Amino acid sequence: MKFKVRHIPTRVATGAFILSSGLAKRQADEETATQLHGLTAGTYPLATKLSPPAFIRFVSTGEIALGAALLLPIVPTAVAGAGLTAFSAGLLGLYLNTPGMREPGTLAPTQQGTALAKDVWMLGIGVGLMVDALGEKVRSK
Repeated sequence: MKFKVRHIPTRVATGAFILSSGLAKRQADEETATQLHGLTAGTYPLATKLSPPAFIRFVSTGEIALGAALLLPIVPTAVAGAGLTAFSAGLLGLYLNTPGMREPGTLAPTQQGTALAKDVWMLGIGVGLMVDALGEKVRSK
């Protein structure tokens, strides 16, 4: 599948953002690791199997890999889009399932929830990349 020039802006902007986040998490202190681990473990109990430092390394490595996949044109758009979709769906799962992130009975974020709710843009980009790549594959048959 050919790399599309029209994918460059979204892949670069999103990939650079996620890569930067992953690299920053490499430098996270114990308190930050514990806070992120605690937030995540409340929604995803599997996270409790890792210590906070191991968890933050795991998240950091995943973000670095995803950011690099989005930035490297050799990674197929459908694959990069699927990774971004899965990643952002996980973040939105935190938003939807963590108490205090939404106004009661609505999808509207509280002040605390805005940081996670805004990640919906990545879900849109991921789905858009997958749809475009898979649509291209269907059209070429």
